[in-house]
Amino acid sequence: MSAILSVLLADEAQNNNGWLSYVLIGALVVVLIGSMVIMNRRNKKRQQEAEDLINAVKPGNKVKTIGGVCGIVVEVDPEENTFVLETGSETSGKCYMKFDRQAILQSDAVVEKAQVEGKKEETADEQPAEAPASEEAKSEEKPE
Repeated sequence: MSAILSVLLADEAQNNNGWLSYVLIGALVVVLIGSMVIMNRRNKKRQQEAEDLINAVKPGNKVKTIGGVCGIVVEVDPEENTFVLETGSETSGKCYMKFDRQAILQSDAVVEKAQVEGKKEETADEQPAEAPASEEAKSEEKPE
């Protein structure tokens, strides 16, 4: 690509049309900056998804750590940002290890939409509160 650019710039310099070379360089700069912005957004999205997964881990979830240790979460301590992992089996003996929550690589924990949406959960909480009231009214009408 740089060879093509240098050939185009050399041709333009010979023709004394310098403005075209500036337009070409400007377009390349815009494309470069645009691709960097898109990559930055993708990385932030992946990082947020990983953080949501780590925050969704509760006792009873199966977890694989970055070191390859697999087990079941027994306890989560949000103050120390750690969790206790139970490994082994009943026949070979169980082992309990304490890890930093950032050591979680994979988990079967389900990220709830309320965690992801953030402030939108207020509107979601209002709608289900009305739905049970109408169901109760319907159930009261049926026996009569």
